[in-house]
Amino acid sequence: MNPYIRTAVLLLFLMLSTPSFGQSQPKSPEQLGKVDFPNSCAPAVQTTFQRGVAMLHSFRYAETEKTFREVLAQDPSCAIANWGIAAVLMDNPLAGVGSSPQWAERAQAAIEQGRRIGAKTERERDYIEAGAAYYQDWAKQPERARQQSRAKAFETLAARYPADDEAQIFYALYLSGTQSLADKSYASYLKAAEILEKQFAKHPDHPGVAHYLIHSYDAAPIAQKGLPAARRYADIAPAAPHALHMPSHIFTRVGAWADSAATNQRSAMAAKGDKDADSELHAMDYMAYAYLQLARDSDARRVAEEAAQVSGASRFAGPYALAAMPARYAVERGDWSQAAKVSPVPSSFPFVAALSHFARGLGAARSGDPAMAETEILELARLREALRNAKSDYWAGEVEVSRLAVAAWTAFAQGKQDEALGLMRSAADTEDKSEKHIVTPGRIAPARELLGEMLLELKRPADALKEFEASQTREPDRFRGLYGAAQAAAQSGDIAKAKRFFARLVDIAGQGGPRPELVEARKFLAAN
Repeated sequence: MNPYIRTAVLLLFLMLSTPSFGQSQPKSPEQLGKVDFPNSCAPAVQTTFQRGVAMLHSFRYAETEKTFREVLAQDPSCAIANWGIAAVLMDNPLAGVGSSPQWAERAQAAIEQGRRIGAKTERERDYIEAGAAYYQDWAKQPERARQQSRAKAFETLAARYPADDEAQIFYALYLSGTQSLADKSYASYLKAAEILEKQFAKHPDHPGVAHYLIHSYDAAPIAQKGLPAARRYADIAPAAPHALHMPSHIFTRVGAWADSAATNQRSAMAAKGDKDADSELHAMDYMAYAYLQLARDSDARRVAEEAAQVSGASRFAGPYALAAMPARYAVERGDWSQAAKVSPVPSSFPFVAALSHFARGLGAARSGDPAMAETEILELARLREALRNAKSDYWAGEVEVSRLAVAAWTAFAQGKQDEALGLMRSAADTEDKSEKHIVTPGRIAPARELLGEMLLELKRPADALKEFEASQTREPDRFRGLYGAAQAAAQSGDIAKAKRFFARLVDIAGQGGPRPELVEARKFLAAN
């Protein structure tokens, strides 16, 4: 007799209405997508178990752990539910942070419980051991080593069970988790995407497939390939706040700002209902960023003000968003005096604290207070060293880019033009070596864009245009990037190119607020 109990596919429903942010939605059945994870647990727990797997695929972690524990309460022989708990407690495999010591301890207890119970099938036992690979010698391993061990274990699992689509899907996820942000070949992403594209053709309503395809294409040169999954995921699993947010990772990469704002509005509402402060704030940061590109400044300000009232964030995504939004609001609008007044946000995460100090330093330097900017440079250097000492190399590099940029504009304010240009070019070249982290829709100000602005100040528009166009390949259709490119083209005599950039700016942000850049764009287009 087949040891697996084949279950009916889980398909639950959630209303897709999208009232304005802050309103409550009526209760309705969940919609989490379609999954079918064969297992040997009791028939009575099958719907609950499949719900847990569906939520796991959409990173709805707190509710997912609760669901797998409900399965165990109803069927203590369901050993595979312990694999689900251990998988939840890895946290987001793409964030590079991993499980906390407390979560790792809970996960290891779940794995041991699964082993003691003894799964009824070899496949289920193999799942438990594949999950255990991440926690092996957990305290002695850096997160990168844990990621590699996990990916290797699931590669073996997927090879052992080639007909098990869930094994292939989880392997692709954990493979994507090994992608280095400094690897511009995107080798792990693309290998994972190759696996997932085949699964997408077979399972167009599977939440994990669409979700992990978005992650696997989350880099500007390959982001267009992620649009089909981005267009599908929110409709597959609208009951999951993360599913409503994730499409914006692709929308941000391709400059689809209205789509990003809309899907993050839905995500923030859903996360608010789930009492998930980190997810709510994360969506609000992406939303505010999109509004700023659309020149919808009042909407961006409203979101930032509402975010400041959200409490209960426990992971780094929430604090990051709270620090980023005030900095973005000032810097994106070129309000340098306001940027200099951004309140420092104390944080246990040095890279979060650095966001405020970057905005303050850049604002001070560009509003004529290089002495204050020098103070912020020293603070950025201190935060960089704290990250280096913690062996957080990626974030140390990001903070160093911020320090170099502030130092560049400080030198510029002091009349040291050659030094300023050298520092700003160094910042841009350093930033180009790495992709942005998934916690952010974008850096507070792209370094190459800042380089273009400095070259404009130096009356070198042709050189500035090259930098703005290079920035566009990494950060397409940003408001300040388009405006800078249009200015540079116009000042260097390329009227046709200036018209294209100004027209694009008006097309994207023309329905927004009355920014002076839009007034200038319309005036130029009317005259040319």
